Amino acid sequence: MFEQHQHQLHPHPPRSAGVSERTLMDSRAPSEYSLEKPRKLSLRERLCHFTWAWYTLTMSTGGLALLIINQPNTFRGLREIGLAVYILNLVFFAFCCTMMTLRFIFHGCLLTSLRHEREGLFFPTFWLSIATIICGLQKYFGNDASDAFLMAINVLFWAYCAFTFLVAVIQYSFVFSEHSYNLQTMMPSWILPAFPIMLSGTIASVIAGAQPPKYAIPIITAGVTFQGLGFFISIMMYAHYIGRLMQSGLPCREHRPGMFICVGPPAFTALALIGMSKALPDNFDLIPELKHESYIVQMFAISCGAFLWALSLWFFCIAAIAVIRSPPTAFHLSWWAMVFPNTGFTIATITLGNAFNSPGVKGVASAMSICVVSMWLFVLVNNVRAVLNQSIMYPGKDEDTSD
Repeated sequence: MFEQHQHQLHPHPPRSAGVSERTLMDSRAPSEYSLEKPRKLSLRERLCHFTWAWYTLTMSTGGLALLIINQPNTFRGLREIGLAVYILNLVFFAFCCTMMTLRFIFHGCLLTSLRHEREGLFFPTFWLSIATIICGLQKYFGNDASDAFLMAINVLFWAYCAFTFLVAVIQYSFVFSEHSYNLQTMMPSWILPAFPIMLSGTIASVIAGAQPPKYAIPIITAGVTFQGLGFFISIMMYAHYIGRLMQSGLPCREHRPGMFICVGPPAFTALALIGMSKALPDNFDLIPELKHESYIVQMFAISCGAFLWALSLWFFCIAAIAVIRSPPTAFHLSWWAMVFPNTGFTIATITLGNAFNSPGVKGVASAMSICVVSMWLFVLVNNVRAVLNQSIMYPGKDEDTSD
């Protein structure tokens, strides 16, 4: 995910009669987006600038595979298309892991990348990619699964919870003690260290229904707990983000795609709560005096999900208007923020459509899915072009450079 969060806003130049709004917006673009032809570098030299932000590609592709398998309106061959996208994501993930390994072998900068004030914040995108792989594993291969498969998924879930909780604690502890960020430059990338632990609830909503009751209840309990942790960290970050927007205005045009990150936390929380409530075993009995507890929990989860979906819609509209008014002029990996959070938003819409049994909501979700697929193709093409013309993986143009 995603954006160059620490960028200082350029002061607005004085408005004159002959200066257009487009000219004013262009004057705010960073100087690094020069039209000069970059010097040709070798692959080994460019590998030094293959950053953690590349995992935004894999988490977006993995999210797209999940979106396809969750479609309410299906057609023959749709599952096979989704499976192909899932396998493609595994190829992308292997590619990113290989390139990162080569970077660290040739240039020896692993700890430096994790400690970097910008690049370090993208390390959680690696774990977000793992989350989509685990969910896809259950969705595409979990039908009539063996006991060994279910146990493997169970172990993967608990390992994921442990590692991502450590990431949330250790990375924020390091950031609080070693870096100093200006609140006037706050961007949603500050939420990223809490994002992977938040997706524990999303994973739980996918895998719990297939697990035996004695394993399902602990998984759902952990999912609700960690989903709440990640979401409330996001809520606290939202307060700074809204304050920044009120005081300093919208970010530079090149960083506006990252505004879509805010769409993710409420959307993933909505689909996680509804999914976990439906995965409760039939014999769920928390309060002995209360009957039909699972149905009561489902009603509450659906209500909360609708509230949270509306918050995602609001953040989506704010980000979309900002990007449309002033589109970015140069590709950055932050463009993938226009895909992954919106896959969660679309899956949340599908989940609500299924919960309410509304053909209209399902139809809207199908239209949203087409938009997400189109955006994925658009960003992928621009990503490839940016690599070929050295717009990224080049000195001064990636997340390993401080603004």
